[in-house]
Amino acid sequence: MFRLAKTLPALGAVTLALATAAPVNAQDRPGEGVQITMAQPNWDTGWFQTAIYSQMLEELGYDVSEPMTLDNAAFFQAVALGDVTMWIDGWFPQHNVFRDTFEDGAEIVGAVARGGALQGYMVDKASADRFDIKTLDDFKRPEVREAFDRDGDGKADLVSCPVGWACEEIIQHHLEAYGLVDHVNKTTANYAAAMADAVAAYENGEPILYYAWTPNWTADELKPGVDAVWIEVPFISLFGSDKGLEESAIWPGVEGCVADPCRLGYIANDIVPVVNSEFLAENPAVRALFEAASVPLSDVFAQNARMKDGDSDIAGHAAQWIAEHREQVDGWLATAREAAAD
Repeated sequence: MFRLAKTLPALGAVTLALATAAPVNAQDRPGEGVQITMAQPNWDTGWFQTAIYSQMLEELGYDVSEPMTLDNAAFFQAVALGDVTMWIDGWFPQHNVFRDTFEDGAEIVGAVARGGALQGYMVDKASADRFDIKTLDDFKRPEVREAFDRDGDGKADLVSCPVGWACEEIIQHHLEAYGLVDHVNKTTANYAAAMADAVAAYENGEPILYYAWTPNWTADELKPGVDAVWIEVPFISLFGSDKGLEESAIWPGVEGCVADPCRLGYIANDIVPVVNSEFLAENPAVRALFEAASVPLSDVFAQNARMKDGDSDIAGHAAQWIAEHREQVDGWLATAREAAAD
């Protein structure tokens, strides 16, 4: 384009550009002039999908703000009131406790990943095969405890969650409920540092037992079914507000689990957008886009690993993902534009 412009008078170059530019149809940008106040959660493993959805909305013409980082309670109250428009990171049924807060003014629409938010216990696959480890109960066996005892205290070592995280309380509840207090020792150091140490141990051929959740970089470093396996709990024993959701703690088709369905012991969640209802009613293109779109968990794992390694260009990661899935994304956008035209 710049080489051609040098051979033409300035006016001629402008005329040529106007003649050859693709016409901008208002239907292509149904969100033109509409502002979206985007929110994102205070855990960074969800920021990748926030950036992907934000950029798709921008392609529809919406003016999307930089994401506002909020905790769960603040977001659900704000989206119901219309102070923020949406976020892409609802975890349900875990966030059912907030339904009374948001359902009069906001709603779930579509899903980023059905059953995508998993929690549970994982063991390196080589040790699981060697010792025939299927559930946490197997850590009561002396030979298993000894193999996983990295500090010599006579107990198997479990990479747990730091004190103050909800999962740390659940893990302690499980150790007590399953009679494992005298058999398993949980570490409560910084999770990322503890998992980096566990990965190094695995690479040295040592057995490892750890709490895991998805989406998370750990699933890229230790691939389920290849490097590590999900093991089951002996029986379902839920804690706190999770009680009553027992069916959601047993999930079919979990990749890398020792059984199918997999008795995880934690409720499995759909990762879903939650959007202000008044905004949705006025913007059918957004509803149609969100009902069509999704992001593979394996791609989220890989991006989370890039962040862990210091590559913090989340917007760039999202743009790259969209470019690599251009045909699929264009199909979603076409669906959104058709909904706006109806």
